[in-house]
Amino acid sequence: MKILLVYPLYPDTFWSFRHALRFIDRKASFPPLGLLTVAAMLPGAWEKRLVDMNVRPLCDDDLAWADCVFISAMSIQRTSAQEVIERCRQRGVKTVAGGPLFTACHEDFPHVDHLVLGEAELSLPPFLDDLSRGEPRHIYADERRADVRDTPIPLWKLVDIRDYAAMNVQYSRGCPFDCEFCDITALLGRTPRTKQLPQLLAELESLYVWGWRGAIFFVDDNFIGDRKKLKRELLPAMIDWMEERGRPFYFYTEASIDLADDGQLMELMVRAGFQEVFIGIETPLEEGLAESGKVQNRNRDLLASVQHIQRAGLQVHGGFIVGFDSDPPSVFDRQIRFIQESGIVTAMVGVLIALRGTRLYQRLQREGRLLGEATGNNTAVTLNFIPRMEVKKLIAGYRTILDTIYSPRNYYQRVIRLFREYRPLPGKFNLQPGYVGALFKSILLLGVIGKERYYFWKLFFWSLFRKPRLFPLAITYAIYGFHFRKVAEKIRGAERSLAVGRPE
Repeated sequence: MKILLVYPLYPDTFWSFRHALRFIDRKASFPPLGLLTVAAMLPGAWEKRLVDMNVRPLCDDDLAWADCVFISAMSIQRTSAQEVIERCRQRGVKTVAGGPLFTACHEDFPHVDHLVLGEAELSLPPFLDDLSRGEPRHIYADERRADVRDTPIPLWKLVDIRDYAAMNVQYSRGCPFDCEFCDITALLGRTPRTKQLPQLLAELESLYVWGWRGAIFFVDDNFIGDRKKLKRELLPAMIDWMEERGRPFYFYTEASIDLADDGQLMELMVRAGFQEVFIGIETPLEEGLAESGKVQNRNRDLLASVQHIQRAGLQVHGGFIVGFDSDPPSVFDRQIRFIQESGIVTAMVGVLIALRGTRLYQRLQREGRLLGEATGNNTAVTLNFIPRMEVKKLIAGYRTILDTIYSPRNYYQRVIRLFREYRPLPGKFNLQPGYVGALFKSILLLGVIGKERYYFWKLFFWSLFRKPRLFPLAITYAIYGFHFRKVAEKIRGAERSLAVGRPE
Protein backbone atom coordinates (compact mmCIF):
# COMPACT_ATOMS: atom_id res chain seq x y z
CA MET A 1 0.00 0.00 0.00
CA LYS A 2 1.26 3.49 -0.87
CA ILE A 3 0.80 6.00 1.95
CA LEU A 4 1.31 9.73 1.48
CA LEU A 5 1.66 11.64 4.73
CA VAL A 6 0.80 15.33 4.32
CA TYR A 7 1.51 18.13 6.75
CA PRO A 8 -0.53 21.25 5.88
CA LEU A 9 0.86 24.74 5.55
CA TYR A 10 1.36 27.03 8.53
CA PRO A 11 0.32 30.66 8.02
CA ASP A 12 2.92 33.38 8.46
CA THR A 13 2.99 34.11 12.21
CA PHE A 14 5.55 34.86 14.90
CA TRP A 15 5.90 31.10 15.41
CA SER A 16 6.69 30.27 11.79
CA PHE A 17 10.02 32.17 11.76
CA ARG A 18 9.59 32.17 7.99
CA HIS A 19 11.39 35.47 7.42
CA ALA A 20 14.29 34.35 9.61
CA LEU A 21 14.72 30.99 7.89
CA ARG A 22 15.82 32.63 4.65
CA PHE A 23 19.00 33.79 6.39
CA ILE A 24 20.10 30.19 7.10
CA ASP A 25 18.72 28.65 3.89
CA ARG A 26 16.21 26.48 5.72
CA LYS A 27 12.60 25.97 4.62
CA ALA A 28 10.83 25.24 7.92
CA SER A 29 11.50 25.42 11.63
CA PHE A 30 11.17 21.69 12.35
CA PRO A 31 9.66 18.54 10.80
CA PRO A 32 6.17 17.16 11.55
CA LEU A 33 7.00 14.96 14.53
CA GLY A 34 3.50 13.53 14.88
CA LEU A 35 3.31 12.31 11.28
CA LEU A 36 6.82 10.87 11.43
CA THR A 37 5.84 8.97 14.57
CA VAL A 38 2.63 7.71 12.95
CA ALA A 39 4.68 6.62 9.94
CA ALA A 40 6.77 4.45 12.25
CA MET A 41 3.56 2.76 13.48
CA LEU A 42 2.43 1.76 9.99
CA PRO A 43 3.26 -1.66 8.52
CA GLY A 44 6.87 -1.84 7.42
CA ALA A 45 5.94 -3.30 4.03
CA TRP A 46 3.92 -0.22 3.06
CA GLU A 47 5.54 2.42 0.88
CA LYS A 48 5.62 5.81 2.61
CA ARG A 49 6.31 9.33 1.45
CA LEU A 50 5.92 12.60 3.31
CA VAL A 51 5.05 16.03 1.93
CA ASP A 52 5.59 18.84 4.40
CA MET A 53 3.83 21.71 2.68
CA ASN A 54 5.97 24.13 4.65
CA VAL A 55 8.93 22.73 2.70
CA ARG A 56 7.40 22.14 -0.75
CA PRO A 57 3.96 22.24 -2.39
CA LEU A 58 1.68 19.23 -2.61
CA CYS A 59 1.67 18.23 -6.28
CA ASP A 60 -0.94 16.34 -8.29
CA ASP A 61 1.69 13.67 -8.95
CA ASP A 62 1.94 13.06 -5.20
CA LEU A 63 -1.78 12.40 -4.99
CA ALA A 64 -1.73 10.24 -8.11
CA TRP A 65 0.94 8.03 -6.51
CA ALA A 66 -0.92 7.54 -3.23
CA ASP A 67 -3.45 4.88 -2.31
CA CYS A 68 -4.25 6.81 0.85
CA VAL A 69 -3.36 10.21 2.33
CA PHE A 70 -2.71 10.61 6.05
CA ILE A 71 -3.18 14.19 7.32
CA SER A 72 -2.31 15.60 10.72
CA ALA A 73 -2.78 19.24 11.68
CA MET A 74 -3.14 21.78 14.43
CA SER A 75 -5.91 24.37 14.58
CA ILE A 76 -3.82 27.04 12.91
CA GLN A 77 -3.45 24.78 9.83
CA ARG A 78 -7.21 24.41 9.33
CA THR A 79 -7.45 26.31 6.03
CA SER A 80 -4.62 24.39 4.40
CA ALA A 81 -5.93 21.08 5.76
CA GLN A 82 -9.36 21.75 4.24
CA GLU A 83 -7.75 22.44 0.88
CA VAL A 84 -5.80 19.17 1.02
CA ILE A 85 -8.93 17.20 1.92
CA GLU A 86 -10.86 18.76 -0.96
CA ARG A 87 -8.08 17.99 -3.45
CA CYS A 88 -8.06 14.37 -2.29
CA ARG A 89 -11.85 14.16 -2.55
CA GLN A 90 -11.83 15.50 -6.12
CA ARG A 91 -9.26 12.93 -7.14
CA GLY A 92 -10.88 10.02 -5.33
CA VAL A 93 -7.98 9.49 -2.92
CA LYS A 94 -8.94 8.12 0.49
CA THR A 95 -8.03 10.29 3.48
CA VAL A 96 -7.16 9.47 7.08
CA ALA A 97 -6.99 12.43 9.46
CA GLY A 98 -5.86 12.83 13.05
CA GLY A 99 -4.06 15.20 15.38
CA PRO A 100 -5.25 18.13 17.53
CA LEU A 101 -7.39 19.86 14.87
CA PHE A 102 -9.41 16.80 13.96
CA THR A 103 -9.64 15.48 17.51
CA ALA A 104 -11.22 18.75 18.67
CA CYS A 105 -13.33 19.48 15.57
CA HIS A 106 -13.87 16.23 13.69
CA GLU A 107 -17.51 17.07 12.88
CA ASP A 108 -16.24 20.00 10.77
CA PHE A 109 -14.63 17.60 8.27
CA PRO A 110 -17.38 15.41 6.80
CA HIS A 111 -15.37 14.63 3.67
CA VAL A 112 -12.56 12.86 5.54
CA ASP A 113 -12.94 9.12 4.94
CA HIS A 114 -11.45 7.94 8.23
CA LEU A 115 -10.92 9.96 11.41
CA VAL A 116 -8.34 8.54 13.82
CA LEU A 117 -8.79 10.70 16.92
CA GLY A 118 -6.98 11.08 20.20
CA GLU A 119 -3.55 9.58 20.72
CA ALA A 120 -2.38 7.42 17.82
CA GLU A 121 -0.90 4.71 20.03
CA LEU A 122 -4.48 3.80 21.02
CA SER A 123 -6.67 4.70 18.05
CA LEU A 124 -4.42 3.78 15.11
CA PRO A 125 -4.03 -0.01 15.72
CA PRO A 126 -7.81 -0.72 15.56
CA PHE A 127 -8.03 1.23 12.33
CA LEU A 128 -5.12 -0.71 10.83
CA ASP A 129 -6.69 -4.02 11.92
CA ASP A 130 -10.04 -3.13 10.31
CA LEU A 131 -8.28 -1.83 7.20
CA SER A 132 -6.42 -5.13 6.80
CA ARG A 133 -9.81 -6.88 6.77
CA GLY A 134 -11.27 -4.37 4.32
CA GLU A 135 -13.76 -3.07 6.91
CA PRO A 136 -12.48 0.33 8.11
CA ARG A 137 -14.96 2.51 10.01
CA HIS A 138 -15.39 6.25 9.69
CA ILE A 139 -14.35 7.22 13.22
CA TYR A 140 -11.86 5.73 15.65
CA ALA A 141 -11.56 7.37 19.03
CA ASP A 142 -10.17 6.38 22.40
CA GLU A 143 -10.45 8.71 25.39
CA ARG A 144 -7.81 6.87 27.39
CA ARG A 145 -4.29 8.21 27.79
CA ALA A 146 -1.62 6.37 25.86
CA ASP A 147 1.44 4.81 27.44
CA VAL A 148 4.20 6.80 25.75
CA ARG A 149 6.62 4.01 26.58
CA ASP A 150 5.07 2.28 23.56
CA THR A 151 5.79 5.19 21.19
CA PRO A 152 8.30 4.28 18.44
CA ILE A 153 11.22 6.35 17.20
CA PRO A 154 10.01 8.70 14.43
CA LEU A 155 10.74 7.62 10.86
CA TRP A 156 13.35 10.31 10.19
CA LYS A 157 14.28 8.90 6.78
CA LEU A 158 11.10 10.44 5.33
CA VAL A 159 12.52 13.97 5.66
CA ASP A 160 15.62 15.76 4.48
CA ILE A 161 17.11 17.21 7.66
CA ARG A 162 18.76 19.95 5.60
CA ASP A 163 15.33 21.53 5.11
CA TYR A 164 14.89 22.31 8.81
CA ALA A 165 16.34 24.73 11.34
CA ALA A 166 15.85 22.29 14.22
CA MET A 167 14.78 18.75 14.97
CA ASN A 168 12.21 17.81 17.62
CA VAL A 169 11.58 15.06 20.14
CA GLN A 170 8.96 14.42 22.79
CA TYR A 171 9.73 13.23 26.30
CA SER A 172 6.40 13.75 28.07
CA ARG A 173 2.73 14.47 27.47
CA GLY A 174 0.33 16.32 29.72
CA CYS A 175 0.56 19.36 31.97
CA PRO A 176 -0.23 19.54 35.70
CA PHE A 177 -1.85 22.96 35.29
CA ASP A 178 -5.24 23.74 33.78
CA CYS A 179 -5.26 27.29 32.39
CA GLU A 180 -8.70 28.33 31.18
CA PHE A 181 -7.62 29.22 27.64
CA CYS A 182 -5.37 26.18 27.04
CA ASP A 183 -6.51 22.97 25.35
CA ILE A 184 -3.55 20.83 26.41
CA THR A 185 -5.23 19.22 29.40
CA ALA A 186 -8.31 18.40 27.31
CA LEU A 187 -6.14 16.71 24.70
CA LEU A 188 -3.41 15.16 26.84
CA GLY A 189 -4.49 15.28 30.49
CA ARG A 190 -3.02 16.76 33.65
CA THR A 191 -0.83 13.85 34.74
CA PRO A 192 2.54 13.98 32.95
CA ARG A 193 3.40 10.73 31.16
CA THR A 194 7.06 10.24 30.37
CA LYS A 195 9.09 7.98 28.13
CA GLN A 196 11.65 5.59 29.52
CA LEU A 197 15.21 6.83 29.73
CA PRO A 198 16.65 4.34 27.18
CA GLN A 199 13.79 5.19 24.84
CA LEU A 200 14.52 8.94 24.88
CA LEU A 201 18.28 8.41 24.55
CA ALA A 202 17.60 6.11 21.59
CA GLU A 203 15.71 8.94 19.88
CA LEU A 204 18.61 11.32 20.42
CA GLU A 205 21.01 8.65 19.16
CA SER A 206 18.90 8.16 16.03
CA LEU A 207 19.20 11.86 15.20
CA TYR A 208 22.92 11.79 15.95
CA VAL A 209 23.50 8.80 13.67
CA TRP A 210 21.29 10.35 10.98
CA GLY A 211 23.73 13.25 10.90
CA TRP A 212 21.90 16.01 12.71
CA ARG A 213 23.94 18.60 14.61
CA GLY A 214 22.42 21.68 16.22
CA ALA A 215 19.12 22.58 17.87
CA ILE A 216 16.54 20.08 19.13
CA PHE A 217 13.17 21.20 20.43
CA PHE A 218 11.61 19.16 23.22
CA VAL A 219 7.97 19.67 22.25
CA ASP A 220 6.63 18.85 25.73
CA ASP A 221 3.98 21.37 26.77
CA ASN A 222 5.56 21.49 30.21
CA PHE A 223 8.93 19.78 30.26
CA ILE A 224 9.22 20.05 34.05
CA GLY A 225 5.87 18.40 34.79
CA ASP A 226 7.70 15.50 36.51
CA ARG A 227 10.73 17.32 37.86
CA LYS A 228 11.76 14.54 40.25
CA LYS A 229 12.24 12.12 37.38
CA LEU A 230 14.10 14.76 35.41
CA LYS A 231 16.57 15.39 38.21
CA ARG A 232 16.96 11.75 39.20
CA GLU A 233 17.13 10.08 35.78
CA LEU A 234 16.85 11.97 32.53
CA LEU A 235 19.06 15.03 32.90
CA PRO A 236 22.07 13.24 34.50
CA ALA A 237 21.93 10.66 31.69
CA MET A 238 21.67 13.40 29.05
CA ILE A 239 24.70 15.14 30.54
CA ASP A 240 26.77 11.95 30.15
CA TRP A 241 25.38 11.26 26.66
CA MET A 242 26.20 14.76 25.48
CA GLU A 243 29.73 14.72 26.90
CA GLU A 244 30.51 11.34 25.33
CA ARG A 245 29.55 12.67 21.89
CA GLY A 246 31.17 16.08 22.08
CA ARG A 247 27.93 17.99 22.79
CA PRO A 248 26.46 17.71 19.26
CA PHE A 249 23.10 19.26 20.17
CA TYR A 250 21.60 22.07 22.15
CA PHE A 251 18.03 21.98 23.40
CA TYR A 252 15.07 24.22 24.02
CA THR A 253 11.65 23.49 25.43
CA GLU A 254 8.56 24.83 27.18
CA ALA A 255 8.11 25.06 30.95
CA SER A 256 6.12 26.84 33.62
CA ILE A 257 7.46 29.83 35.52
CA ASP A 258 7.97 27.78 38.70
CA LEU A 259 11.14 26.51 37.04
CA ALA A 260 12.66 29.61 38.65
CA ASP A 261 12.09 28.06 42.08
CA ASP A 262 14.34 25.05 41.47
CA GLY A 263 18.00 25.97 41.17
CA GLN A 264 19.14 22.36 40.94
CA LEU A 265 16.78 21.64 38.06
CA MET A 266 17.95 24.70 36.11
CA GLU A 267 21.60 23.77 36.68
CA LEU A 268 21.04 20.25 35.41
CA MET A 269 19.11 21.48 32.37
CA VAL A 270 21.91 23.85 31.41
CA ARG A 271 24.57 21.19 31.89
CA ALA A 272 22.50 18.81 29.74
CA GLY A 273 22.53 21.32 26.90
CA PHE A 274 19.35 23.34 27.35
CA GLN A 275 19.82 26.96 26.32
CA GLU A 276 16.28 28.30 25.85
CA VAL A 277 12.91 27.88 27.51
CA PHE A 278 9.53 29.21 26.46
CA ILE A 279 7.33 30.30 29.37
CA GLY A 280 3.73 31.44 29.31
CA ILE A 281 3.87 34.73 31.20
CA GLU A 282 0.49 35.82 29.73
CA THR A 283 0.09 39.04 31.72
CA PRO A 284 1.79 40.94 34.54
CA LEU A 285 -1.66 41.74 36.00
CA GLU A 286 -2.78 39.59 38.91
CA GLU A 287 -6.43 39.95 37.86
CA GLY A 288 -5.78 38.39 34.47
CA LEU A 289 -3.83 35.53 36.01
CA ALA A 290 -6.64 34.83 38.46
CA GLU A 291 -9.29 34.97 35.72
CA SER A 292 -7.42 32.54 33.48
CA GLY A 293 -6.53 30.09 36.24
CA LYS A 294 -2.81 30.68 35.75
CA VAL A 295 -2.11 29.65 39.34
CA GLN A 296 1.58 28.97 38.78
CA ASN A 297 2.15 32.63 37.87
CA ARG A 298 0.22 34.14 40.74
CA ASN A 299 1.60 35.64 43.95
CA ARG A 300 5.13 35.88 42.67
CA ASP A 301 7.46 38.51 41.29
CA LEU A 302 7.33 37.51 37.64
CA LEU A 303 10.13 39.85 36.65
CA ALA A 304 12.46 38.45 39.31
CA SER A 305 11.54 34.89 38.28
CA VAL A 306 12.45 35.60 34.66
CA GLN A 307 15.76 37.16 35.67
CA HIS A 308 16.54 34.20 37.93
CA ILE A 309 16.10 31.80 35.00
CA GLN A 310 18.23 33.97 32.71
CA ARG A 311 21.03 34.16 35.30
CA ALA A 312 20.92 30.38 35.59
CA GLY A 313 21.89 30.14 31.91
CA LEU A 314 18.54 29.83 30.12
CA GLN A 315 17.25 32.37 27.64
CA VAL A 316 13.58 33.03 28.37
CA HIS A 317 11.12 33.33 25.50
CA GLY A 318 7.71 34.49 26.64
CA GLY A 319 4.08 34.20 25.66
CA PHE A 320 1.78 37.15 26.39
CA ILE A 321 -1.97 37.64 25.98
CA VAL A 322 -4.29 40.63 25.87
CA GLY A 323 -8.07 40.43 25.81
CA PHE A 324 -8.90 39.00 29.22
CA ASP A 325 -12.21 40.20 30.65
CA SER A 326 -10.36 41.82 33.53
CA ASP A 327 -7.92 43.76 31.35
CA PRO A 328 -8.07 47.51 32.10
CA PRO A 329 -7.05 50.15 29.52
CA SER A 330 -3.61 50.28 31.16
CA VAL A 331 -2.86 46.65 30.28
CA PHE A 332 -1.09 47.55 27.05
CA ASP A 333 1.41 49.88 28.74
CA ARG A 334 1.90 47.36 31.54
CA GLN A 335 2.67 44.61 29.04
CA ILE A 336 5.15 46.82 27.19
CA ARG A 337 6.90 47.82 30.40
CA PHE A 338 7.19 44.25 31.63
CA ILE A 339 8.53 42.95 28.31
CA GLN A 340 11.13 45.70 28.10
CA GLU A 341 12.27 45.34 31.71
CA SER A 342 12.42 41.55 31.55
CA GLY A 343 14.81 41.32 28.61
CA ILE A 344 12.53 38.74 26.98
CA VAL A 345 13.64 39.26 23.40
CA THR A 346 11.32 36.72 21.82
CA ALA A 347 8.04 38.06 23.18
CA MET A 348 5.13 36.30 21.48
CA VAL A 349 2.16 38.60 22.08
CA GLY A 350 -1.30 37.55 20.95
CA VAL A 351 -4.97 38.33 21.42
CA LEU A 352 -6.94 35.86 23.52
CA ILE A 353 -8.69 33.16 21.48
CA ALA A 354 -11.28 30.62 22.58
CA LEU A 355 -10.24 27.18 21.35
CA ARG A 356 -12.82 24.42 21.29
CA GLY A 357 -12.35 22.06 24.20
CA THR A 358 -11.07 24.69 26.60
CA ARG A 359 -12.83 25.89 29.74
CA LEU A 360 -12.76 29.37 28.20
CA TYR A 361 -14.71 28.17 25.15
CA GLN A 362 -17.29 26.52 27.38
CA ARG A 363 -17.69 29.61 29.55
CA LEU A 364 -18.08 31.97 26.63
CA GLN A 365 -20.56 29.59 25.05
CA ARG A 366 -22.66 29.65 28.22
CA GLU A 367 -22.47 33.45 28.25
CA GLY A 368 -23.53 33.71 24.60
CA ARG A 369 -20.32 35.47 23.61
CA LEU A 370 -18.88 33.10 21.01
CA LEU A 371 -18.77 34.34 17.42
CA GLY A 372 -17.44 31.22 15.74
CA GLU A 373 -14.47 28.89 15.71
CA ALA A 374 -10.95 30.10 16.39
CA THR A 375 -8.34 29.80 13.68
CA GLY A 376 -5.70 28.90 16.25
CA ASN A 377 -3.74 32.00 15.25
CA ASN A 378 -3.59 34.31 18.26
CA THR A 379 -1.83 36.99 16.21
CA ALA A 380 -4.91 37.36 14.02
CA VAL A 381 -7.11 40.40 14.61
CA THR A 382 -10.34 38.57 13.90
CA LEU A 383 -11.84 37.69 17.28
CA ASN A 384 -14.01 34.63 17.77
CA PHE A 385 -15.73 36.00 20.88
CA ILE A 386 -17.12 39.28 22.19
CA PRO A 387 -14.56 40.81 24.55
CA ARG A 388 -15.40 43.03 27.51
CA MET A 389 -13.14 45.75 26.17
CA GLU A 390 -14.32 47.67 23.12
CA VAL A 391 -13.00 45.79 20.09
CA LYS A 392 -11.35 48.79 18.44
CA LYS A 393 -9.54 49.67 21.66
CA LEU A 394 -8.38 46.10 22.14
CA ILE A 395 -6.99 45.78 18.62
CA ALA A 396 -5.47 49.26 18.71
CA GLY A 397 -3.81 48.48 22.03
CA TYR A 398 -2.51 45.19 20.67
CA ARG A 399 -1.08 46.98 17.66
CA THR A 400 0.57 49.51 19.98
CA ILE A 401 2.31 46.70 21.87
CA LEU A 402 3.69 45.20 18.66
CA ASP A 403 4.75 48.54 17.24
CA THR A 404 6.56 49.37 20.46
CA ILE A 405 8.31 46.15 21.44
CA TYR A 406 9.41 45.35 17.90
CA SER A 407 10.61 48.81 16.99
CA PRO A 408 14.37 48.46 16.38
CA ARG A 409 15.27 50.70 19.32
CA ASN A 410 13.26 48.76 21.91
CA TYR A 411 13.96 45.35 20.43
CA TYR A 412 17.73 45.77 20.38
CA GLN A 413 17.63 47.26 23.88
CA ARG A 414 16.06 44.01 25.08
CA VAL A 415 18.81 41.95 23.49
CA ILE A 416 21.44 43.91 25.39
CA ARG A 417 19.42 43.70 28.62
CA LEU A 418 19.21 39.92 28.21
CA PHE A 419 22.95 39.63 27.59
CA ARG A 420 23.65 41.51 30.80
CA GLU A 421 21.60 39.00 32.79
CA TYR A 422 22.28 35.79 30.86
CA ARG A 423 24.91 33.44 32.33
CA PRO A 424 25.55 30.54 29.91
CA LEU A 425 27.95 27.71 30.72
CA PRO A 426 31.61 28.41 29.91
CA GLY A 427 32.81 27.05 26.62
CA LYS A 428 32.01 27.32 22.96
CA PHE A 429 28.59 28.66 22.06
CA ASN A 430 26.64 26.40 19.69
CA LEU A 431 26.20 27.73 16.18
CA GLN A 432 23.07 27.25 14.09
CA PRO A 433 23.54 25.37 10.80
CA GLY A 434 24.21 27.95 8.11
CA TYR A 435 25.45 30.54 10.62
CA VAL A 436 28.30 31.91 8.49
CA GLY A 437 25.98 32.60 5.57
CA ALA A 438 23.45 34.13 7.95
CA LEU A 439 26.11 36.48 9.31
CA PHE A 440 26.91 37.91 5.89
CA LYS A 441 23.25 38.13 4.91
CA SER A 442 22.45 39.96 8.13
CA ILE A 443 25.24 42.45 7.51
CA LEU A 444 23.82 43.21 4.07
CA LEU A 445 20.08 43.11 4.80
CA LEU A 446 20.09 44.53 8.32
CA GLY A 447 23.34 46.45 8.56
CA VAL A 448 23.36 48.10 5.11
CA ILE A 449 19.85 48.04 3.65
CA GLY A 450 17.67 47.77 6.75
CA LYS A 451 16.09 50.68 8.56
CA GLU A 452 17.41 49.20 11.80
CA ARG A 453 21.06 49.45 10.68
CA TYR A 454 22.08 51.91 13.44
CA TYR A 455 20.85 49.54 16.17
CA PHE A 456 22.21 46.50 14.34
CA TRP A 457 25.74 47.89 14.32
CA LYS A 458 25.44 49.07 17.91
CA LEU A 459 24.58 45.51 19.00
CA PHE A 460 27.16 44.06 16.60
CA PHE A 461 30.10 45.89 18.15
CA TRP A 462 28.74 45.91 21.72
CA SER A 463 28.46 42.12 21.73
CA LEU A 464 31.69 41.60 19.80
CA PHE A 465 33.74 43.52 22.38
CA ARG A 466 31.69 43.16 25.58
CA LYS A 467 30.18 39.66 25.17
CA PRO A 468 32.18 37.93 22.40
CA ARG A 469 30.90 34.45 23.32
CA LEU A 470 27.38 35.71 22.71
CA PHE A 471 28.15 37.33 19.37
CA PRO A 472 26.54 34.49 17.34
CA LEU A 473 23.45 34.80 19.54
CA ALA A 474 23.39 38.55 18.91
CA ILE A 475 23.25 37.90 15.16
CA THR A 476 20.53 35.29 15.68
CA TYR A 477 18.38 37.72 17.65
CA ALA A 478 18.94 40.46 15.07
CA ILE A 479 17.57 38.07 12.44
CA TYR A 480 14.64 37.15 14.69
CA GLY A 481 13.85 40.84 15.01
CA PHE A 482 13.63 41.12 11.24
CA HIS A 483 11.08 38.30 11.21
CA PHE A 484 9.02 39.75 14.06
CA ARG A 485 8.81 43.15 12.38
CA LYS A 486 7.67 41.57 9.13
CA VAL A 487 4.87 39.70 10.90
CA ALA A 488 3.91 42.81 12.89
CA GLU A 489 3.62 44.74 9.63
CA LYS A 490 1.31 42.05 8.28
CA ILE A 491 -0.84 42.25 11.41
CA ARG A 492 -1.11 46.02 11.03
CA GLY A 493 -2.29 45.53 7.46
CA ALA A 494 -4.94 43.07 8.59
CA GLU A 495 -6.07 45.43 11.34
CA ARG A 496 -7.01 48.05 8.77
CA SER A 497 -9.66 45.69 7.41
CA LEU A 498 -10.79 44.40 10.81
CA ALA A 499 -13.79 42.09 10.87
CA VAL A 500 -14.99 40.55 14.10
CA GLY A 501 -18.00 38.62 12.89
CA ARG A 502 -20.67 41.05 14.04
CA PRO A 503 -21.06 44.76 14.68
CA GLU A 504 -20.03 46.16 18.04
